[in-house]
Amino acid sequence: MKATITDVAKKAGVSMKTVSRVLNNEPNVADKTRVHVKAIARELRYSPNLAARGLATSKSYLIALIYDNPSINYISHIQRGAIDACREAGYHLVVEPLYLEKAISREEKADAMLSVLEKLPVDGVILTPPLCDSQAVLQTLDDLRIDCVRVAPKKKGEQPFVGMDDETAAFQMTQHLLKQGHERIGFIKGHVNHAATDLRYAGYVSAISEAGLKVSSTFVVQGDFSFESGVIASRILLELPDGVRPTAIFASNDDMAAAVVSVAGQMGFDVPCDLSVCGFDDTPIARIVSPALTTVRQPIYKMGYQAAKQLTQSSNDQTQISQFLDFEIMIRASVSAIA
Repeated sequence: MKATITDVAKKAGVSMKTVSRVLNNEPNVADKTRVHVKAIARELRYSPNLAARGLATSKSYLIALIYDNPSINYISHIQRGAIDACREAGYHLVVEPLYLEKAISREEKADAMLSVLEKLPVDGVILTPPLCDSQAVLQTLDDLRIDCVRVAPKKKGEQPFVGMDDETAAFQMTQHLLKQGHERIGFIKGHVNHAATDLRYAGYVSAISEAGLKVSSTFVVQGDFSFESGVIASRILLELPDGVRPTAIFASNDDMAAAVVSVAGQMGFDVPCDLSVCGFDDTPIARIVSPALTTVRQPIYKMGYQAAKQLTQSSNDQTQISQFLDFEIMIRASVSAIA
């Protein structure tokens, strides 16, 4: 028979209210008592009933991560961070894709969002790019009075968000390539509907211009953050003639950068001797590919964690906070200096 909160309270020698406070991570419980109650709950294999908790508190204890992003690596890191924050607070994370490419009108986008939320009685929503910049999606959540935290939006607005300075990160990465003697630097842009695409390209342009060089449209190719688009874009750049072909390629994410390394090998170019390659995000593929990618370490896990943490905090806390998180340039073997 499944253990109940009464069983836990009885064996721990405390009240049911104390057990409830411990399991809901509420304050005003002595550390010794908290540890003892959690140990008894584990011993009895007690798990709180979310439906019962919801009836008592008017909460579902569910947070939704709703995404439309072709990079599984990116979404998996956001998801992992959000799961950890939810577990700490006694919540569960529900992950739902919402693809709006076929939804042209504002009404169609709002209807698509409603169709997802009808199945999910959630307490809050985490939105990733490009959904975090969709006014139709944001208005739908506002109309339903559902709190949301946006991850890396282009338009900051009034809703809370977590993100990083993509433009400065791309500027510094391009500067790193320039300092290695590269002047012909190709750039593969991300998805046209993602805020990060324009910001990362702006950082690239600023660094090239500051170095007194001209930004050549020949060196800029559109991608969409997928490995497949990186294959197409890298072939366009690497098929340019000698003396024109880039000596380095900066891809807007690691999936596309990995595609550059793959295509370069197929075409007989050595990375990094013949071609330097760098990416953005520092997802697992950056360390799996050979040579390992020089890339921007974006705090993806932490963004997911902080977004969920804001949504799971008590309404008495200051949850409406926007945060910029730090990035780091990871120097690895895929970039070398011009001989």
